[in-house]
Amino acid sequence: MTDVVVGAPPSAGASAAGSDLTRDPGPAREALAPRVDRLVLRGAPDRPALTFRSRTVGYAALAEEVAAAATGLHRLGVRRGDRIAVYAEKRVETVVAMLAASAAGAVFVPVNPLFKARQLAHVTADCAAVTVVTTAERYETVRAALPATTSVRDVVVAGDTGTVASAGLPWRTVGWETLTGGGCGPVPGAEAVVDADLAAVFYTSGSTGAPKGVMLSHRNLVAGADSVAGYLGHTADDTILAALPLSFDAGFSQLTTALAAGAHVVLTNYLVPADVVRLCARHQVTGLTCVPPLWMQLAGQQWPAEAAARLRYFANTGGRMPGATLERLRELFPKAAPYLMYGLTEAFRSTYLDPGQVDRRPDSIGRAIPNAEVLVVRPDGTPCGPGEHGELVHRGALVSLGYWNDPERTAERFRPVPAAAEHRPPGVDAAWGGSPREIAVWSGDTVYRDEEGYLYFVGRSDEMIKSSGYRISPTDVEEAVYATGLVTEAVALGLPDERLGQHVVLVVSGPCDTATLQRALAADLPAFMLPRRTVVLDRLPRSVNGKFDRAGLRRTLEEG
Repeated sequence: MTDVVVGAPPSAGASAAGSDLTRDPGPAREALAPRVDRLVLRGAPDRPALTFRSRTVGYAALAEEVAAAATGLHRLGVRRGDRIAVYAEKRVETVVAMLAASAAGAVFVPVNPLFKARQLAHVTADCAAVTVVTTAERYETVRAALPATTSVRDVVVAGDTGTVASAGLPWRTVGWETLTGGGCGPVPGAEAVVDADLAAVFYTSGSTGAPKGVMLSHRNLVAGADSVAGYLGHTADDTILAALPLSFDAGFSQLTTALAAGAHVVLTNYLVPADVVRLCARHQVTGLTCVPPLWMQLAGQQWPAEAAARLRYFANTGGRMPGATLERLRELFPKAAPYLMYGLTEAFRSTYLDPGQVDRRPDSIGRAIPNAEVLVVRPDGTPCGPGEHGELVHRGALVSLGYWNDPERTAERFRPVPAAAEHRPPGVDAAWGGSPREIAVWSGDTVYRDEEGYLYFVGRSDEMIKSSGYRISPTDVEEAVYATGLVTEAVALGLPDERLGQHVVLVVSGPCDTATLQRALAADLPAFMLPRRTVVLDRLPRSVNGKFDRAGLRRTLEEG
């Protein structure tokens, strides 16, 4: 592969040491706009920031790499507001690419590294990405995903590019060393970006249609980092193992909450649960956040004393932690505080249960995190009483900007704060000529509150499938089924699973060769979206309005 020359190196006066990200801002440090890329300024320069395998990068070196990559992106033609898709497993370059996009005034779009060409094609086309950052191992998937008329101008490749074939493609292929090798220079327009501006687009599946992009501002990401790092008690002495995908809002939060406190993040793409145990022992990990299926696996591992010795907290997100698993983890980590958390991508993080309340109310999702308010309301927006089921509504600095390029769905989920919960100073409307009402995120989740204000999750109002911490759109699975041409009717459902939370069951109309169908889906869908089993019926039942009777199918399957 021949790398593209992306510009002449900057002059000596624009060295890394003189870049805005790496020089000591002194008294001006607090005056900098709270942006996600500037979290690297919070760590002591000589303290470790990131570790991946045998490589450890300190905060000063990380800031230099971010500045160099931001300059490289600008030389490629990236400008303020452009979208940068980052399709790579966890490694130092992945983190640098995301922060560098922000430092260049652009918007980073983390893409699940388990995605295959179909899902990657949707994300890059939907957000009109101008650059894709990937690895040599994933380059062929990128090639398969990008059409000849793509918006992507450049594909930046980290890792061994010796086997990457890039001739004759409609985009430039740029090696990581070429991107960052020109040193640091000015990035015009980047300094004008403020905390209210768009920082990232996280793609999350909806109950209908393809994955939708949730728009997060710098304020959302930094406020969320400070809030969660605060109640978890993060300090510069912590070592956080990042076991969850960075494309998952809770996984990205592991990174930002650590950087916000100047802590050390160990990146892992574990293959088996024993890898997590080994890394906890090797790096003396103090904080670990997982989804229930992983915790269930970790609870069954043999934990040597040195692996659990320094763990001061363990946290759960992405679904309810089974009671037996929680008890086993508390036996394994008697000195560690358990944090049970609930969040939604549209508000980044939302609630947590104080460890001191776990014995009294282990089924609770807790109370609102700092700097947020969580309401429970009836359909008309009036507040529910204790024990009364209602919709969870989240207000505050973590409410995202809505869905990318989808005003209709944004208007459905992001609506004004219920009038009964508004706290406007008297006369504010008159003073400003009628100010708009504050927007909250209406989660669609049904919860209730007890007499002391603790929240309990009841269920979801949509048909989302939640498996292994992933939110799976039934329609996304069904579209892949139809694309095979092997069936004409299909419904994907999520059924309860003790280990995964839910697993995917596919119901199709016959005749159907289920083995052939499964092989075809395996080539087109990531593993977590594959059906656990396929049920063949002569004809799928319909509701009175002609739609597939999903509720009736679910009842039939649950009854065996």
